[in-house]
Amino acid sequence: MGFLQDAPRLAHPFRDDRVLDAWLGHTLPVDRLAACAPDLDALGEYALEAYERHQLTPRTEPVLTQWDAWGARVDRIALTPAWEEGPQITTRHAVLAAGHGESPWSRVEEFARVYLYHPASEFYCCPLAMTDGAATALKASGNQALIDRALPHFLSRDPATLWLSGQWMTETPGGSDVGRTETTARQDETGQWRLYGRKWFSSAVVGEAALALARPEGAGPGTSALALFYVETRDDEGRWQGLTIDRLKKKLGTHELPTAEVHLDGVPATPVGALEHGVRQVAPMLNVTRTWNAVCAVATMSRAIALARDYATRRSAFGARLVDQPLHARTLANMQAEFEGAFSLAFYVAELLGRTEHGMGDAHDAALLRLLTPLAKLWTAKVSIRVASEALECFGGAGYIEDTGLPQLLRDAQVYAIWEGTTNVLSLDMLRALGSSGLAPIRAAVASLVPADAPERAGIEATLDTTEALLGDVVGDRTSLEASARGIAFTLARCMAGALLVRSAGWGAAAGDARAAAACRRFMARGLDRLALPANDDDALLAAQR
Repeated sequence: MGFLQDAPRLAHPFRDDRVLDAWLGHTLPVDRLAACAPDLDALGEYALEAYERHQLTPRTEPVLTQWDAWGARVDRIALTPAWEEGPQITTRHAVLAAGHGESPWSRVEEFARVYLYHPASEFYCCPLAMTDGAATALKASGNQALIDRALPHFLSRDPATLWLSGQWMTETPGGSDVGRTETTARQDETGQWRLYGRKWFSSAVVGEAALALARPEGAGPGTSALALFYVETRDDEGRWQGLTIDRLKKKLGTHELPTAEVHLDGVPATPVGALEHGVRQVAPMLNVTRTWNAVCAVATMSRAIALARDYATRRSAFGARLVDQPLHARTLANMQAEFEGAFSLAFYVAELLGRTEHGMGDAHDAALLRLLTPLAKLWTAKVSIRVASEALECFGGAGYIEDTGLPQLLRDAQVYAIWEGTTNVLSLDMLRALGSSGLAPIRAAVASLVPADAPERAGIEATLDTTEALLGDVVGDRTSLEASARGIAFTLARCMAGALLVRSAGWGAAAGDARAAAACRRFMARGLDRLALPANDDDALLAAQR
């Protein structure tokens, strides 16, 4: 037999991750890091075993059986092995429960677990994110009956009692424009609320509960008239309650995740709060799920780079290993620098979330969290797509072959820019946050992260000055302001990531490790400013062609 190329091998995701190790070591108190380290190590081991298993065993997809052999409607979904393992793995290692502890470090400990588990989870992290968000929204609602009913299940450490929660928002008319929701809530003769309508995207429909937007019968049009309802999907016998599954979606990626179209025909529901302003009531959920989205995007980048870097040590071309080819080495280094910037921003938001939830933040933290959450979500999503695409190219033709498992990285990465608000939707959300706070929270954060005499400080502040000047120029012109929103969002995200990398470089220098400083230099050299505005030719370029 002729030459056979060695496949890439995955290093241990916890023990061999320098970036995660540095962040945990400088963020968590020593005793808390020691307490959660066994769970982190076990999740890294699970991820490594799952990767090796999938080199030998083809991945599977969920299968919907709508009718049994005798004609009864059953809507039974057969899940993949990783999804069957999900309840045991996640409850054993407190993936959800860790985030709802009594410490301001709880979110740090939770999202470290998420980062390690996600690449092995086959997107079981999707319902975990929604369940985390639902628990957060219910706690914020103050509805004690629902808190007592649902949270012991959502945050259970026992797989037998764990419940997952869905998020039923999207409908065919609306998409992100939930004000066009057509689902109606009506009370029956007993006073029980019931939902009637169609939900077009119901990810992880196998969950035992859901939060759903619906318009109470007789309420007016628009977003403010919507109410938020808590739903349990099955009765005490395990049968669907007023819910039928039309089909499972065929998607570009996330194939193992059962995303369904569902009809609601009298699903019993309980109002979470007042029968209006449901979007406002669900906002705490979206903040949490957007943070999950950012951390999962970063986890995908980490996996893609780890495989590409290892492969570069095993593959030779033109007389040298790829890692010794200057252009290939630079390509990998650029990917690593972008990843470290994205990691820093995503996990800073996770840290900030924990502090604000426990009342430990300073005066700027709440406003900073409001601004950085959409920025971290939209920017890490875009970076993950670029990194996954570049990683596939690092493997040449093998990166295009399904058997290698590599194309899945790119297919799956594309979802991060769509879930929980597209790039444009979140850029406009950022503008709303800026309208309340301006750049003051980011400027304060930069000042706390970057020493005044650091050479990077001037560059970051100059970029913020340019951004503020642009905002001043277009603030009275809503069309120009909205058209500029993406560039503003990417610029602010990179400014914060750059400031955080300066902090990481200081950590590395103190430990005698120059790699973090190298990542900071490379990231800053690639520029922070993404404000460049094209000529206002949008209408001309979009005109129909003949």
